[in-house]
Amino acid sequence: MYLSSLKLFNFKNYEQLALTFSPRLNCFSGLNGMGKTNVLDAVHFLCLCKSHTGLNDKYLVRHGASFFRLEGAFRRTTGEQAEQPGANNQQPTTRIVAKYPLGQRKEIERDGAPFNRLTDYIGQFPVVMIAPDDVALVQDGSEDRRRFLDATLSQISPGYLQSLLTYNALLKQRNALLKKFAEEKTFDAALLESIDRQMPAPAQALFEQRRQFTEAFQPLFRELYTAISAGREAVDVRYDADMEEYGLAALLQNNLEKDRLLQRTTTGPHRDDWALSMDGQPVKKFASQGQLKSFLLALRLAQYEVLRAEKGFAPILLLDDIFDKLDEQRVRQLVGLLIGRDFGQIFITDTQRGRMEAIVASFTGDYKIFEIENGRAKKEND
Repeated sequence: MYLSSLKLFNFKNYEQLALTFSPRLNCFSGLNGMGKTNVLDAVHFLCLCKSHTGLNDKYLVRHGASFFRLEGAFRRTTGEQAEQPGANNQQPTTRIVAKYPLGQRKEIERDGAPFNRLTDYIGQFPVVMIAPDDVALVQDGSEDRRRFLDATLSQISPGYLQSLLTYNALLKQRNALLKKFAEEKTFDAALLESIDRQMPAPAQALFEQRRQFTEAFQPLFRELYTAISAGREAVDVRYDADMEEYGLAALLQNNLEKDRLLQRTTTGPHRDDWALSMDGQPVKKFASQGQLKSFLLALRLAQYEVLRAEKGFAPILLLDDIFDKLDEQRVRQLVGLLIGRDFGQIFITDTQRGRMEAIVASFTGDYKIFEIENGRAKKEND
């Protein structure tokens, strides 16, 4: 599966833009602030119905406009699974439209037919984006690492996404109830228990799938880090969860007094985390900038490989300014990795035109280079 064309209307700094892409490699060069990343974010939104940055949809609308609209044409590649849920398998091209009018709900259409629920759409066009803000996966709190897990598993399993939505809705209700009890100096055990009864089933589904994902992810992650770093360091990722020893029902009961005191639910899948290490030490404390960048690249590329294995075809790979802070050897290792492995369709941005030209010089397949300047794109190769 690859994206053959993309149209943007009032998206971020673009009033209007139409691009046709190579099925293999697409490079975007230009100075910072010109809109290179915004093209990649448009692809991300078209695939996952949200910005990679996590911005609210209203902030994606171009200043002064009342809506944004994205339109993409996806094509299946040779050998890809032909049958897709909801697809017209007689058509070689699938047309996806994403639109958001300010103050209203976003809409996603496939070949003119709207999706009533976004959960029915997410995962049909898997994508992985690697960007500078990925540093939050290591340096910030556990919420970013859970978001990484949830974004991956939601693309793999509609059931996981539904369990996540159900659990989060119940968690919100429970926390609101705990806060209300504290404010009103009351306690209704039966009312709280009615919520607690519903939470273990979706919580168990989240726990099991996150644990299974981590087991499949670990060897791929180590292999890819070794390929990028030439085996300089040993890395690991470990899943930490409250439910390793007890089910959620027991955890909620055991932590009830603590929850009442703090007015929030202190245990469960919303507290899960990944422990990230390098040579047995926490990456956050001991990794250099180059090591950290290599670690993050390996995390994302392993995410990509798990998605590919689960979906049966290659996701789209978006690489935003990934060569910054890498020494020359790591750049060479990474370029060799990207060229040597079949990563399907790749989009790359870089401020240094020389590095971009070095990449395509080593690339024997089809490629396109675009120069981005002030919301406009100029194709540089024929």
